[in-house]
Amino acid sequence: MAPPRLVVVVPCYNEESRLDTAAFRAFDREALGLRFCFVDDGSGDGTLALLQRLVDETPGLGFVVALGTNHGKAEAVRRGLLAAIDTGAPYVGFWDADLATPLDELPRFAAVLDERKEVELVIGSRVRLLGRSIERRAARHYLGRVFATGASMTLGLAVYDTQCGAKLFRSTPRLRGLLAEPFLTSWVFDVEILARFKRSLRGEPGLTPAERVYELPLRRWTDVPGSKVRPWDFVRSGAELFRIWNAYVRR
Repeated sequence: MAPPRLVVVVPCYNEESRLDTAAFRAFDREALGLRFCFVDDGSGDGTLALLQRLVDETPGLGFVVALGTNHGKAEAVRRGLLAAIDTGAPYVGFWDADLATPLDELPRFAAVLDERKEVELVIGSRVRLLGRSIERRAARHYLGRVFATGASMTLGLAVYDTQCGAKLFRSTPRLRGLLAEPFLTSWVFDVEILARFKRSLRGEPGLTPAERVYELPLRRWTDVPGSKVRPWDFVRSGAELFRIWNAYVRR
């Protein structure tokens, strides 16, 4: 059986009452050669059983990775991406389970990798532009802008939105290497991925990190109720940015 063209990891923790199973079933996967990798991160509700029914009842939808105990989103994404790479798919990525970024944005992400062979990472960017629908609470928007400034300073890389939960990667030996070790951080592992990526390019001739990463402004994004992110997490993230700088940038 030929490998899928694209495998998207969907990390899930206690999503039994929130997961829009109908949206995953209805999405046109065949046009993209898409399969989903649902990672149950030790949920305490019926999420794992729900995911297993979803893939069992929907041929070709994808597969489930069950972690058994709760490790946090960072580790769920890391293990899911490694499982996705193991399928042989040329493109892998992750997508938030609440579908704040709708699935119909996926073809645009894949098109960037198709058309721009130098790009290794496509990240969704929640930019409020005319003609777009980016629905985000004002407090989270402004806290997010402060965080983005801190993340850019930490990385030495001008990036508008590191934390959007929609990212697609070209599956390469470099990517597997970036995921070989657990992340040092939990809330800002997206920034840590970029830090690891930038560090992996040190001494390598050719394109700069800024030319290998592509920020794609989303057409739609909705701040879905029930998010597990809390205002205190923005404070906590500052300490994690320092940890990233100390581990990957300073040295």
